[in-house]
Amino acid sequence: MDFKLPDIGEGIAEGEIVKWKVSEGDAVREDQPLVEVMTDKATVEIPSPRKGVIRRIVALEGKVVPVGSVIVVIDESGLPANSVGASSAAAGAAPAVHAVAAVGSHAPVASHDSAVAMAERPVVASGKVLATPATRKLARDLGVDIGQVTGSGPRGRVMKDDVRSFAGGKKAPSAPAAASMPSHAPAAGREERIPVRGLRRRIAQHLVHSKHTAPHFTYVEECDMTEMVELRVKAKDIADKRGVKLTYLPFIMKALVIGLKEFPLLNASMDDERQEVVLKRYYNLGVATAAPEGLVVPVVKDCDKRSILDLAREVDRVSEDARQGKSKLEDLQGGTFSITSLGALGGILATPIINHPEVAILGVHKIAKRPVVRDDQIVIRHIMYLSISLDHRVVDGVVGAQFLQRVVRFLEDPKLLLLEGL
Repeated sequence: MDFKLPDIGEGIAEGEIVKWKVSEGDAVREDQPLVEVMTDKATVEIPSPRKGVIRRIVALEGKVVPVGSVIVVIDESGLPANSVGASSAAAGAAPAVHAVAAVGSHAPVASHDSAVAMAERPVVASGKVLATPATRKLARDLGVDIGQVTGSGPRGRVMKDDVRSFAGGKKAPSAPAAASMPSHAPAAGREERIPVRGLRRRIAQHLVHSKHTAPHFTYVEECDMTEMVELRVKAKDIADKRGVKLTYLPFIMKALVIGLKEFPLLNASMDDERQEVVLKRYYNLGVATAAPEGLVVPVVKDCDKRSILDLAREVDRVSEDARQGKSKLEDLQGGTFSITSLGALGGILATPIINHPEVAILGVHKIAKRPVVRDDQIVIRHIMYLSISLDHRVVDGVVGAQFLQRVVRFLEDPKLLLLEGL
């Protein structure tokens, strides 16, 4: 039987073959996991529809294939020929979702919404040009006649990088041309090539999209965390007795919520298709987490309604699930603002990439003892730098600075958090 990539639902038009769980010649049983496929929404494990033998793997790992195309041929020896069609239709009807490809950067990244997923569907229009609607829009934005661009993608599909290269006065790359170029290959063993696929590919695509779409600017502010350090030391004992791991992040999240309520433009997303700013009246903060296959951004929901200890529990839960690759779909969707932090390795500052279509992301950096001037005296204080990257289409510099200064005020004087109601 020719087993085709099933319709996974939610407007998904194509998927990337991430990993085959079987090899050609393997005997498989019904419902045995066959292949992992990544879409814009999730990584899906698709089972075998029937017992049989894998005769030919058609779609190799790393290949992006449209729904309904043949990905593998299974020999159902001994089964009636007329049973094949029915089994093909049923195959993968309820694929198991393992993890959503919500990705990030030092700069995380959230998952695309359904409109973006649909925008990536390959189409052929007005002749022989094969390109996605998103690529065509990019060509229009850059003033490029897409019909003049040589596509480097599958079946000659024009990719976004092809359009950008053409716009920059360079000829778009093509496989035959690259193969014919003279090269001086290094000695064997001195280089290694690692395929960019699966979650890593999604991360790359998401970050390029964010940097190309949103004009970034970053504002940095100093924060004296001395009183917060003392407060956490006292609160940590109480949290430990309740089985809660208390870091500085829940306090920062509380301060952020206060700031976001006062400056709602930062708790928003940009609808590029409709050219509308979507203000969010809920506060779901994404927390960038290093997972085995790359950076993902699990989301803590309704942060304005949670206590400090409740936030600490939830941050620990969603982060640990992400590190183990066990994130639930709902834990990786719905973010309104993102945070990226490397904890003790956080360095002095960074310029994080916005988690598009959100419009802002906060970089949290390490707390270190530094000499500072207070009342004309040099004293030692616990100092931290915060860096916030913003989408300049939505947030002006003065607004971003006022927001971060407001957040800093609550972190420097945590008693104010009590007045706001933890």
